[in-house]
Amino acid sequence: MPGNTLLTIDMVTKEAVMIFKNSNLFIMNMDTQYDPAFGVDGAKIGETLRIRLPNDYVVYDGPALQLQGTNEQYTTLTLSSYKSVAVGFTSKERALDIDNYAEIILQPAVNNLAGKVALTVMQASEGGVCNFVANLDGGGNIISPTAEQFLQANAIIDDNSGDPMTRRVVNDPTTDARTTLSLQGLLNPTPEISAQFRTGMMKSGLGYERWFRDQTVIKHTTGAYASDATVNGGGQSTGPQGGTILVSALNKPLNKGDFITFANVNAVNFVTKQSLGTLRQFCVTAAVPVGATQIPIFPGLVPSGTGVAGGPDQQFQTVDSSPINGAAMTLATPASVTFRKSIAFVQKAITLGSADLIIPKKAVEECARAEYDGISLRILTDFLTGTDQMVTRMDCIFGQTYIRPQWCCAIADRI
Repeated sequence: MPGNTLLTIDMVTKEAVMIFKNSNLFIMNMDTQYDPAFGVDGAKIGETLRIRLPNDYVVYDGPALQLQGTNEQYTTLTLSSYKSVAVGFTSKERALDIDNYAEIILQPAVNNLAGKVALTVMQASEGGVCNFVANLDGGGNIISPTAEQFLQANAIIDDNSGDPMTRRVVNDPTTDARTTLSLQGLLNPTPEISAQFRTGMMKSGLGYERWFRDQTVIKHTTGAYASDATVNGGGQSTGPQGGTILVSALNKPLNKGDFITFANVNAVNFVTKQSLGTLRQFCVTAAVPVGATQIPIFPGLVPSGTGVAGGPDQQFQTVDSSPINGAAMTLATPASVTFRKSIAFVQKAITLGSADLIIPKKAVEECARAEYDGISLRILTDFLTGTDQMVTRMDCIFGQTYIRPQWCCAIADRI
């Protein structure tokens, strides 16, 4: 009878990285990028990748040439996170075939590793998503969303020129259950309704190619701010990628990820630059304490060429006008509340970037790394003399960026 063939580290690594990519729905539905530049020496924490953003131009009237510059915008993806999981194994387990080894050893470990990576990306939505919708009751309290809120989110992404073909919704599991229940009586194509009935989950519809639930959807707690501050100085603007706006001193704080508006400062359509007639929402990109007079925001405050509504169009314009001196700054949500923060998004709006980690040259029994569909994973096995154990560890170095936050919209649900 032939003896067992021990699994090689290359086989295990290739299997593990495929399990990683396919074990978390949020990771499967975002843009994943692998940087081969670190393939020789390996990447290190803090190394960066600069990503070019789409250009924007202004359309003019008449035959006369009006040449405009190309002001390229960039964002940076930093390899800021390093996640690992380590397991012990026996020679008997290493003698299993790859399917059994994957089921017994790899899948539980890789599933948890992928979940932690997904959670890190999800947490970055605090300050990385700049649009918000909620269903409110008569008292102004957040309640569960209906079809209307998901359609509103879709319209917001339209106004920001998001790709209509790759739209997704990642729901908190409870929100997804509530949404599936609320929409079950609508007249829809039989296959979609049947799929929702069989799985108990939303599948597609309302303009979104895919719906899915994920345990890593976060819960956001808003600051205690109660609309006491006003703009300190009219005519303020920032760069397209955000900046700060001066206000009177806050008597209550704002939290990172809060959404604010300024009186009479309306959003514009990304393509036409025409005012939408609705207040532009800005995301607070860092916590703001009591007494602060500067609010960091995204998107940037880019008004018309004259700074007032109806003025000439501007490249990367985000609002019809600058806030006037004394304009009220308002929290777009109730203060001091916690809500489930599901996200409607375009696939290319969120980027997860990974790179190769170094392969040690000494003191390691086995080491391999593999890349699959934009994800790089390293696995190494070594013998610990102090505990007489063979251990295998899996490592992933990565960074994330909400590369086009305008193509995302938070959808609130009650706790």
